Amino acid sequence: MRISSGVMNCVACSVSSRFVATYCDIAPGHPDHGPYHDTEYGFPVRDDDRLFERLVLEINQAGLSWLTILRKREAFRAAFDDFSLERVARYDARRKAKLLANPGIIRNRLKVDAAVENAKRILALRKTHGSFAAWLDAHHPRTKEEWVKLFKRTFVFTGGEITGSFLLSTGYLPGAHEEWCPVYAAQDDSCMYC
Repeated sequence: MRISSGVMNCVACSVSSRFVATYCDIAPGHPDHGPYHDTEYGFPVRDDDRLFERLVLEINQAGLSWLTILRKREAFRAAFDDFSLERVARYDARRKAKLLANPGIIRNRLKVDAAVENAKRILALRKTHGSFAAWLDAHHPRTKEEWVKLFKRTFVFTGGEITGSFLLSTGYLPGAHEEWCPVYAAQDDSCMYC
């Protein structure tokens, strides 16, 4: 996860160079980013409801900061029935209206509609693959570009950034942590595909 870029001046020689801060640079010690970075980001996820949660959170992050999403995560869990695929797939217009009135989550009709539609699509994948995780496994490994094409054919509201972030965060794409990051070794040890 690339956070920001800027210009850094070398103290010793005053040479300017561009730098990109990574999630591993800014997350450690942060009250919200730190726990997510240290215990979830880049670690494999096997539970379908947790995978669905990550997908919904990544979709809702579009155009916003990840910090906003992390701070609203518990409200999302409550609003979306702890991301139960079976429950969310049955949401009707009345339930969607209730979500759009909930100040604790991102109130965007396209994102709410995407959550409900993607829940339905994941349930359909279970019929052919047994689980969302098994569907992901059946298509692994792929390049990010190949994953993006697959996700665009399979789900809604899943462009390149959303798909890439989802796959990085759930361990399906490498590179969530920098090699110097203390979490890298732990994440690498738990990686199903490394």
